[in-house]
Amino acid sequence: MPTITPISDLRNYGNVLEKVSIGSPVYLTRNGRGVYSIRDMEDEENFQKAEAMIQLFCELNAGIRSAEEEGWISEEELRSHIHNRRNERGSI
Repeated sequence: MPTITPISDLRNYGNVLEKVSIGSPVYLTRNGRGVYSIRDMEDEENFQKAEAMIQLFCELNAGIRSAEEEGWISEEELRSHIHNRRNERGSI
């Protein structure tokens, strides 16, 4: 459960940080509006993993759309493409 705290409470930041735990961030407000959040590092790592998964799924969906519009390539064409890319990077 998140905790909502005015940003002025940071004067006693130790008290604010004690309220932070896994799954329970502290949201700091200014004039009643949210401006910052403080969350546990484990929550941050999970958030970054979720963002990476979303990006991966977006890329995969873009690839599937492209293949459906432009046609799929064979396994041999894929292997050849990857082999050529490795050779290009190795010569740089």
